[in-house]
Amino acid sequence: MTERSAADEARIVGLTTVVTGAASARGIGRGVALTLARQGRPLALLDLDEAGLRSAADEARAAGSPHVVTALVDIADPDSVDAAITAVEQEAEAPAIGSLVCSAGIANPTPFLEMTSENFLRTLSINTLGTFHLAQRVLPGMLEQGLGRIVAMSSTAAQDGGGNFSTSAYAASKAGVEGLIRGLAKEVAGTGVTTAAIAPANIDTDIMGGPLEGERREQFVARTPVGRLGTTEELGELVAFLVGPHGGFTTGATYNLNGGLRVG
Repeated sequence: MTERSAADEARIVGLTTVVTGAASARGIGRGVALTLARQGRPLALLDLDEAGLRSAADEARAAGSPHVVTALVDIADPDSVDAAITAVEQEAEAPAIGSLVCSAGIANPTPFLEMTSENFLRTLSINTLGTFHLAQRVLPGMLEQGLGRIVAMSSTAAQDGGGNFSTSAYAASKAGVEGLIRGLAKEVAGTGVTTAAIAPANIDTDIMGGPLEGERREQFVARTPVGRLGTTEELGELVAFLVGPHGGFTTGATYNLNGGLRVG
């Protein structure tokens, strides 16, 4: 094996980062996209919400991204994923795809005995299978160029079984994400492509059944050991490291970003 150099990894900053789930104004995907935009990274923003994508693209350009493209996608549908990534690849001025950040996902607070197989499968189809569809679609290009980063959002629920808002289906779907990330890391080791999962908890977004405000916010803060909620900007900074020029010596790991909710 030929030893890679720092210059090999530095190329990543000029390549396009695909961010899914970027439409929600208070979502993790939007926070990640804006953090990367402020660092001057080219972006491809994907979501189901066309109006939200337009807003995200405008914000990313204003924040400093030199090139922003958008595409509508249903990540549970492999044909939709293929069409969206193909549209990004065919943008004449867009650099090749260097990084993928899988931020799109759904929560599921349904109690186990009330859950149907369809409800369970929908959660896995979006959170787990969606990550698979996206990673499988972008990986050939990354392998061809000898460089790539794949980062997926997991959750503390994958490690402790949930209970903060979502329950077993969500925990299972995110545990699947972590297993996929670890397995893929071993399969592509030495190719220049790395993987990572991030397991957030109690981030100040709207995914947990609505805005964290008033008494509900106080309850979430009270059970967070550091005494506050996390921010999408903090999560974005972690992603920026992982998809940046210094993120190439870590692969297959899960990074906890949970305010001390789970240690270890």
